[in-house]
Amino acid sequence: MASGNAASILARSAERAPDAVALRHGDATLTYGELRAAADRVAAAAVAQGIVAGDRVLLVGGTVPGWVSAYHGLLSVGAVVVAVNPMAAQAEIEHFLRDSGATLALALGESAGKVRAAADAVGCRYGTLEPEADAPAPPSVERDADDVAVLLYTSGTTGRPKGAMLTHGNLLATAEIFSQEFALSDADGVLVCLPLSHVFGQSDILNPALLSGAAVTLQTRFDAGEALELIARDGITVFAGVPTMYNALLQAPAADGETAVGDALRLAISGGAPIPVEILRRFEARFGCPILEGYGMTESTGAATFNRLSRPRKPGRVGSALPRLAIRVVDEQGSDVAPGVVGEVLISGPVVMKGYWGRPEATAETLAGGWLRTGDLGTFDEDGDLAIVDRKKDLIIRGGYNVYPREVEEVLAEHPDVVEVLVVGVPDDHLGEEIGAAIVARAGSALDDEAIRAWTEPRLSPYKRPRVIRFLDALPRTATGKLARRGLDLARQPAND
Repeated sequence: MASGNAASILARSAERAPDAVALRHGDATLTYGELRAAADRVAAAAVAQGIVAGDRVLLVGGTVPGWVSAYHGLLSVGAVVVAVNPMAAQAEIEHFLRDSGATLALALGESAGKVRAAADAVGCRYGTLEPEADAPAPPSVERDADDVAVLLYTSGTTGRPKGAMLTHGNLLATAEIFSQEFALSDADGVLVCLPLSHVFGQSDILNPALLSGAAVTLQTRFDAGEALELIARDGITVFAGVPTMYNALLQAPAADGETAVGDALRLAISGGAPIPVEILRRFEARFGCPILEGYGMTESTGAATFNRLSRPRKPGRVGSALPRLAIRVVDEQGSDVAPGVVGEVLISGPVVMKGYWGRPEATAETLAGGWLRTGDLGTFDEDGDLAIVDRKKDLIIRGGYNVYPREVEEVLAEHPDVVEVLVVGVPDDHLGEEIGAAIVARAGSALDDEAIRAWTEPRLSPYKRPRVIRFLDALPRTATGKLARRGLDLARQPAND
């Protein structure tokens, strides 16, 4: 496993080419030397506020340069970055603070109000990282490969979100692997419009690009038309997105400079959800650029398999094991199955997380015998290329974001007029899936769609809130009386009166 502080991902390129462009955001540009200096100022401020190696620091912010400098500055002093999406609701942020035992809560931009309120509610210090102008940069703290660098909270099928412990070794190995797989160099321009709080944008795209010395263009809020303009303006050679982004790019009208878009792009990367083959074909026909699809999960630092530039692609398959990783497909007894036979996908290698923060039982269940049990069902073909045939039980993927029904159900069940609830995915042409909720209301209550939306707004991130809401007299059950999620099809249920 790679050893050393993951902050070296930025430091190496800054030492090698300090005057090269590191980040573009709007009309602003930062060189690698300037970005490193900004990270050093964050490190100095963290030390001045008493942050020491191992302290958890919650960081809430969007895809902006300040997030990148804060992230690498905190890693440099050995802090554990608790990276949180700015769409998170205050109640969710409170859970992350309590569960991680964070020493300090930080927010960038519009998130400041709710992060401060969450910190006050749990008794955590809220602060900023603004050092004195002449504060010296502290030396980077030595870290072992097994030291935790980042906590990324991922929802589970049982209970509240758990913090996946990604180590310095995980981050370094993933950056090195994807830098190689994407054939990145300092000649590349990489457009990042993914949330940096998510494993895909952070560890699979941003860090490999910085390690390679590429010029990264940040788009804070994805807009297809603007993305096409940025690709042409900045000579973007590599684009990464979830399937809904590719669909949006296809819907965008042809813009001035679209020929430049096709001339510049050499690689498009898709992840987060299966990409429909038709979108893949239409994108490649319009822009003349291949889309390569991969597979991974938060617990594997977003890495597992990938389609190769050097091999024929197989639409519908997510490629073969990445270098330094091993993938198995096993039956219920843990034995490897033959090609074409469906089984559970297991992952092993330097990208696999250390475990779940404060959850030894969940860790032991998920990490067994040196293998990460994904819970995903897949099948190999004769060439060792993997297809995912079913996702983790009950998981909904809305626009590339993972949503576990149990978490949404628990929030809805807290409403005094909700007797029973089931949450399921509802097919959606644009997002892939929408969040649907079937509710049995208390007799005589006036519960309606608007009341449910008002209840979830302060308690759930926008992408987790149900948009398809149906009130039923009863919910489907199994023969043993358990609620049967798979027996519920809200797409066929009439809308509420």
